[in-house]
Amino acid sequence: MTPADLDKTAELTVWPSRSLGRSAKGRPFATLREALAAAAQAIEADNAEPWIITEEGDVLSPRWIRANTQSRALQ
Repeated sequence: MTPADLDKTAELTVWPSRSLGRSAKGRPFATLREALAAAAQAIEADNAEPWIITEEGDVLSPRWIRANTQSRALQ
């Protein structure tokens, strides 16, 4: 992934972490940067499990998102 990828589209799906009949629907974002910010907020708010699919087709797992959004601000 390159810095330019942060300006490409992405889809965020947030799975509830404590629900028996879990279901979720993806939400498109104009940029990966926006999707990552929303994913970080979802994690902080309710310990959710966000997954992101980038414009290039990469799948970013909850673990990847946590590791790349907690220690530094998105620029």
